[in-house]
Amino acid sequence: MEPTNPLFDLGLTLTRRRFFARSAGTLGAALGTSALGHCLGLDPVTALAPRARRVIYMHMEGAPSQIDLWDHKPELRARFNQDLPDSIRQGQRLTGMTSGQTRFPVAPSIFKFTRYKNNQDGVWISELMPFTGKVAHELCLIHSMHTEAINHEPGITFFQTGNQQPGRPSFGAWCSYGLGSMNQNLPAFAVMITQGKGNMQALSARFWGSGFLPSEHQGCKLRSAGDPVLYLEDPPGVTRTDRRHMLDLVSALNEREAERSLDPEVRTRIAQYEMAYRMQMSVPELTDFRDESEETLALYGPEVRTPGSFAANCLLARRLAERGVRFIQLYMRGWDQHGNLPGEIRLQAAAVDQPQAALLTDLRRRGLLDETLVLWGGEFGRTVYSQGELSTTSYGRDHHPRCFSVWAAGGGIRPGVSYGKTDEYSYNIVENPLAVHDLHATLLHCLGLQHDKLVYRHQGRDFRLTDVFGRVVPELLA
Repeated sequence: MEPTNPLFDLGLTLTRRRFFARSAGTLGAALGTSALGHCLGLDPVTALAPRARRVIYMHMEGAPSQIDLWDHKPELRARFNQDLPDSIRQGQRLTGMTSGQTRFPVAPSIFKFTRYKNNQDGVWISELMPFTGKVAHELCLIHSMHTEAINHEPGITFFQTGNQQPGRPSFGAWCSYGLGSMNQNLPAFAVMITQGKGNMQALSARFWGSGFLPSEHQGCKLRSAGDPVLYLEDPPGVTRTDRRHMLDLVSALNEREAERSLDPEVRTRIAQYEMAYRMQMSVPELTDFRDESEETLALYGPEVRTPGSFAANCLLARRLAERGVRFIQLYMRGWDQHGNLPGEIRLQAAAVDQPQAALLTDLRRRGLLDETLVLWGGEFGRTVYSQGELSTTSYGRDHHPRCFSVWAAGGGIRPGVSYGKTDEYSYNIVENPLAVHDLHATLLHCLGLQHDKLVYRHQGRDFRLTDVFGRVVPELLA
């Protein structure tokens, strides 16, 4: 085995921004034809023109029921309480929560759907989402998503990182790594969490982690109570000047360590200290809604003044977007409805419907939607059959990875259309299946990134968000 060259290994850890910062202009120009430039997706022959500059990703943790929200199946009402045919189920994998059921009774949605005719076919949306229906002309409603995972933890991990196993960088971290920052006073990747109205799964910080990428690319969680970011305030008796002197001293010590160890994480630490210093001024201004008009606040709904609500976080997402934050992640917990789905989903939908519609409307009227890629979805779908007892007014649904619905808008996505189709039971995909890796590849394409060239070498292998899979789906593009 040949000895490794530490300088060569260090070169493989260079981020795109660090490489440009250290490279002369002529070297940067030559990079396009080099092996490293090709690896980083900088080959001028294959460069993309981005439609989107940023992402707002609304993840509905717990898996919302596509049958009750987006995938209209009116014919199921005539099949109430009938057993799901074996020809439909096909012996597919079940969770431990329903594998012992002796029957799989069909549970039609009790909610009405409206057809919003924005195109030739129209888009069907549940009565639970009336505000979202008003912006249906902006949506690309995808009915044919499918995933490998059947339980929440691996399901969310897979959707966030492209792999069911922990340890990979999140989607937001990849975007930060590939695109860099547009605002030196705020992190490139911000995360906000809303506590839901029903059964809530745990949220792991690794869902917005940087994995093996430099830690500067991990998501910065904005809190709803107390200081928006932990330890942002100076301790009592410490002035702004004192803080500056302390950071200068620590930076000098870290620079010596970086020169000694060649560890890129040391320079990342310096950058994070400086970012925290600047955020002491930028974050309080960001979270202060007093400069918003009453009309704008009313647009987002009555909960907009409640910190941590989905309405408040949607407004914060717009404020982050207009300040140049690259990736904004909103988590809404509480969609895990194994029982009493009609009661719980009403509360969940009411909490997100008006704010998410307001976000699209607000982005559009400010001229930001065409350059902002908005994504809405959960980690998988819900079964057509009821988990446990079934009645005409109450039912529950188990996890279902075989098909589910998500929607995207803005940023190069084709508006006002439906893509993909499921069978009459919303159980299997019959037209245009879309894998998670395909969705990731298409979204990266909208951002001007080639998914098969956005790579990072780790432990002797080139890794990427789409692993060894993924294809750009042109039918989803404007």
